[in-house]
Amino acid sequence: MVREGKPTNRLTLVMVLTMLLLCIGPLSVVSAQAGAVVEGVTIKLDGEIMKMTDPVRTQDGRIYVPVSRIAGLLGASVSWDKNSEEATIHTVLKEKIVFGIDVPVVYFNGGRYLMDAAPFMAEGRIYVPLRHAAELMHAKVNWNAEDGILDLVTVQPAITTEEYGIDEISKEIGGTNAELLKRNGLDAKAALQAGTKLKVVVPSVLDTPAKPYTEADLMLLAKITMVEAGYEPYEGQLGIANIILNRVKDSRFPDTIKGVIYSGKQFPPAHNGLLDKSKPNASSLRAAKDALNGKNNIKNAVYFFNPKVSKGEFWSSLDVVVTIAHHSFAK
Repeated sequence: MVREGKPTNRLTLVMVLTMLLLCIGPLSVVSAQAGAVVEGVTIKLDGEIMKMTDPVRTQDGRIYVPVSRIAGLLGASVSWDKNSEEATIHTVLKEKIVFGIDVPVVYFNGGRYLMDAAPFMAEGRIYVPLRHAAELMHAKVNWNAEDGILDLVTVQPAITTEEYGIDEISKEIGGTNAELLKRNGLDAKAALQAGTKLKVVVPSVLDTPAKPYTEADLMLLAKITMVEAGYEPYEGQLGIANIILNRVKDSRFPDTIKGVIYSGKQFPPAHNGLLDKSKPNASSLRAAKDALNGKNNIKNAVYFFNPKVSKGEFWSSLDVVVTIAHHSFAK
């Protein structure tokens, strides 16, 4: 059970659509409530009005659509992993996209990139940020504010000729040769033959690679999560993982995962041998991975405790952010 006061703020349609094309945001995104339904928006694909059986929604100034619908419109296939709560998209250009619920990091062709908005679940549907999803599937979004129309435009790859090479293509799309080469996994020394197909839609998320982490960090975070909250629900495990990551970002604590875990007295298993023996289960591994990818359900809390066990002036002086199952998360 999660207990927390969550104020809501229903944005007006004008504010939502004005902010649609903005792309600034932090790595850590607190798990959010389902976005508000937006009325009066028409979605077109290459100029033709598309019927939407599920509503368009908005959250934090972004427009969201069901992932299955936009993938279908753009000729892609979607599979859903209920255990990891991830939607995997295979595009017509044979590229792979992985969206996670409330996770602001998207996996694209094996790379990790930070979005300014995280997917969410509403009415049994997975909603993804429209602009990011469209760009990753090699399409563009045009907004007609006067008529309230969002027009999806499919974009075909460019095909090189002897007279139409990377210089001409870069100029045509308003980009640089370096951007175009990177988008296509090529280096500057690559010799492009006539007839080469080049992807020309460069997703904005490629400019914001996610902060990397090592396999050792993932495993250590999963092990301490397991030993501290192995019998807690996934949400409680996610909270423990984020306590550690929040401390890494807080100047009062060490600035590495290992440093946080092995310092002080908050994590006794790190000093009594239990951590070394810990074997993470699937849930604790998922919680550690999701936390490293920016999913945060405890905001800026840096302490956790069981209120039925931990008593005293220090614990009572803390500001509890949220209580999940047996643990309170506080700052």
